[in-house]
Amino acid sequence: MTRTHQTPDPETGSTTTDGVVAIHPDASRRRSPRAQRAGGSGLLARWGAGLVGLLLGLAVWALLTSGLVTDDPVIGGMSPAQTWSGFGELLDRGVLLDDAAVSLYRLVAGLAVAALLGVPLGLWLGLRRRAEAVAGPLVQFLRMISPLSWAPVAIAVFGIGHEPVIFLVAAAAIWPIMLSTSAGVHAMDPGYLDVARTMGASGWERLTRVVIPAVRPSILGGIRLALGTAWIVLVPAEMLGVRSGLGYQILNARDQLAYDQVMAVILVIGVLGFALDSISRLVFRSGAAR
Repeated sequence: MTRTHQTPDPETGSTTTDGVVAIHPDASRRRSPRAQRAGGSGLLARWGAGLVGLLLGLAVWALLTSGLVTDDPVIGGMSPAQTWSGFGELLDRGVLLDDAAVSLYRLVAGLAVAALLGVPLGLWLGLRRRAEAVAGPLVQFLRMISPLSWAPVAIAVFGIGHEPVIFLVAAAAIWPIMLSTSAGVHAMDPGYLDVARTMGASGWERLTRVVIPAVRPSILGGIRLALGTAWIVLVPAEMLGVRSGLGYQILNARDQLAYDQVMAVILVIGVLGFALDSISRLVFRSGAAR
């Protein structure tokens, strides 16, 4: 019997057998200390670059609202220092957190309505070629209409309150979800359905056990795109016929000529939008990887 000699490689976790390299099953998951340090350094470099960008933006903002550039008191009232003061006043009045919570509620409700409608419609269009041929032109026509164009109709139908805003958010978010789901169905290997059909799977089993798992990354990607679109539409939608929310608070501060508070609310909108996108990226990435 010939005895082979195996030598482990400390860097990759592989073994060398008579000159042949055999990769350890977990070698692709292991990283050498040098690679881990390089990855940590790269992360710090990206965070550092982002911080530099934020500081540059703050410096430009301070310069454009300073007396060196303009003497306009309105523009001067939107300086970083004045904005910070306006932020404190909004907190003291107890309206900022309440309005942010209301806006987030409307956003989640509108996205939920869009997902409940958009995912089934996208699956239907993707699985039924004739349905897509008939409904495709109508879908393309409707999605090119600005969601805010429906504001008078929404107010006339739903009245004043949460409902018209939720409707406008859903009208903006449904198209990315629907089209992304349909595209995911088209990209799926039809052989999967053929195998399931030959094994006697019912239509419901093919849908739930083959189609939906296959297009899940497309569905999650569409929801993430819809989140950004919905957040953009939400703020102007709250300027129409409601008396709460971040969009309403911008108009309220403007009517009082409190432009420091206007800028404070704008910054809150930006921070919340950035946080929502970052959270959705992490959640949907882990969901798509399952």
